[in-house]
Amino acid sequence: MIGLLRGRLLAKQPPSLLLDVQGVGYEVDAPMTTFYELPDVGAEITLYTHLAVREDAHTLYGFLKLSDRNLFRTLLKVNGVGARLALTILSGMETARFIDCVQEGDTAALVRLPGIGRKTAERLVIELRDRLDTGQGGVSAAAGDSPAAAAASPVEDAVSALVGLGYKPQEASRMVRAIDVQELSSEEIIRRALQRTVQ
Repeated sequence: MIGLLRGRLLAKQPPSLLLDVQGVGYEVDAPMTTFYELPDVGAEITLYTHLAVREDAHTLYGFLKLSDRNLFRTLLKVNGVGARLALTILSGMETARFIDCVQEGDTAALVRLPGIGRKTAERLVIELRDRLDTGQGGVSAAAGDSPAAAAASPVEDAVSALVGLGYKPQEASRMVRAIDVQELSSEEIIRRALQRTVQ
């Protein structure tokens, strides 16, 4: 199991990033909560990782905070929640806010996240209420475009990332159009679009 990577950030294209660890390039999927805190390309970073092994793929998920990885792993234990949905949950809501929603039984806030219906929200509350402490946090990643394809505009990147998180293309475009995107990075556009959905 690969539990931690420390290396130089070569590229970031939500939800994927490329990390150079002593000459080996690791493709890592990360939630938007991690992307919001990433330094500029070229900086050295440390990621707590989770390796998901399936018959058709080995996917590495990365998190800046250990608490995010812990929550990601806890979410994977919930019936019907896979890595992609866990990534979407953690991209759409800060860890502390998610834990508050679960502990307070606030299914209305959880349903506003993409891919979460009423039954899934209720299952999250029932199965996680006793498992989550305020010290936990989680992150999950969704498969996305290769970081090498970085020629798109910040708006196109943001729409692409929102689609990767489970929103329909028309909905993702509408979310981005509702924001004044002048001089904003793709990460900031995504952050503001997601914030509007959970308010």
